Amino acid sequence: MDSVKVSKEELLKKAGKPAEDAMRLHPLYKGKVEILPKCCVRNVDDFSIWYTPGVAAVCKDIQAHPEKVYEYTNKGNMVAVVSDGTRVLGLGDIGPEAGLPVMEGKGLLFKYLGGVDAFPICLNTKDPQEIIKTVQYLAPSFGGINLEDISQPKCFDILDELRRTMNIPVWHDDQQGTATVCLAGLINALRIVKKDIKDVKIVLFGAGAANIRIGTLYMHYGAKPENLIYVDSKGTLHKGREDLKARREKWHMCEVTNGKQVAGKLADALVGADVLSAASTPGPDVIKKEWITKMNKDAIVFATANPIPEIWPWDAKEAGARVVATGRSDFPNQVNNSLGFPGIFRGTLDVQAKTITNEMCVAAAEALADYAVKSGKMGEDYLLPHMDEPGVFVDEAVAVGLKAIEQGVARRILTETELRNNAEFLIKRAMKDVEMRQKEGIVKLP
Repeated sequence: MDSVKVSKEELLKKAGKPAEDAMRLHPLYKGKVEILPKCCVRNVDDFSIWYTPGVAAVCKDIQAHPEKVYEYTNKGNMVAVVSDGTRVLGLGDIGPEAGLPVMEGKGLLFKYLGGVDAFPICLNTKDPQEIIKTVQYLAPSFGGINLEDISQPKCFDILDELRRTMNIPVWHDDQQGTATVCLAGLINALRIVKKDIKDVKIVLFGAGAANIRIGTLYMHYGAKPENLIYVDSKGTLHKGREDLKARREKWHMCEVTNGKQVAGKLADALVGADVLSAASTPGPDVIKKEWITKMNKDAIVFATANPIPEIWPWDAKEAGARVVATGRSDFPNQVNNSLGFPGIFRGTLDVQAKTITNEMCVAAAEALADYAVKSGKMGEDYLLPHMDEPGVFVDEAVAVGLKAIEQGVARRILTETELRNNAEFLIKRAMKDVEMRQKEGIVKLP
């Protein structure tokens, strides 16, 4: 018993280490991303090529042929990471300045894992119409938009309106990115327990932006709507929840899910469930061990709240869950959107897609899941690849690019080989650049 207690204490200490290191290292670097030249500068005479007077010829050619902006500029590899700071990680409405470290971190992952140049843009407004206008105004400079940490319900309307009105891909990573990686995790978890998505009962704890999209993608992949049960802070979602009629997305789930109209709390919904997919309040102990014991044999538990999962993974295991995942990289089985968006945007940008469809998300999820299988390591403690396996982002990019071409939303048609070569080159280039700068002392190691 004492050895188990010591083991848990060690795990808890490990869980607190990233926060300690973050407080020490953020002031050291004063940020995580910067802008660097990508063209040669042999001497000052080159400035007459890259700036005035030479650049005027390029400007006039783009004016005559607008599509050439992708050929002459970095637009096709530039993504805006846009947030108003109203729902940052598990911290809530902390404001745009406090959200900036997260958006910078997003830019770092975009570049290192996907070879994508991403710029953090934190807005000093919470007005959805102002956010929509601002993003529309920014469109000429970017090949894609990544919305981040915007509170619900406005995040749904902002995403829908921008996708409707813009001709570059607009993506809300808290919705689509999280859903894509959760689907990938579920595909492999179901492989492990030998269950079919059409047959399993899935409880979604939390009915915010992430879980609404997660459930939507589960259903798109084959889960039966009547086999899903949503649970929010007031209980299960069902047709008797009159309080939700004004909440379009939640009410839709009241109407299409929960075939048996189960009423009650999470403990009631989990009776006989095969999967618990949680994207709720940061824990621990938001989900109780005794509730997990009510699930079916070989239960799957995804506790994805950040920075602390709704239940510690070792507690879920002790309660009988067979496959357990969290959103953290320091525990086994990270189910986190960091495994998705770098490769998804790589493929999207490479074919200059106009949007990112559900089918493109599914293609990415399947590529992510299949990569773990092909590696020969897939199992209860290795559900998905890790972020230090760059090949998975290449596979995702290829799958997404091919699906965009197949669906007719790509402006640029590439072969599978061309997509793979391009993704491999740009991702390896980004990683090699970081390695070289550290080796040369341009970026000093702590």
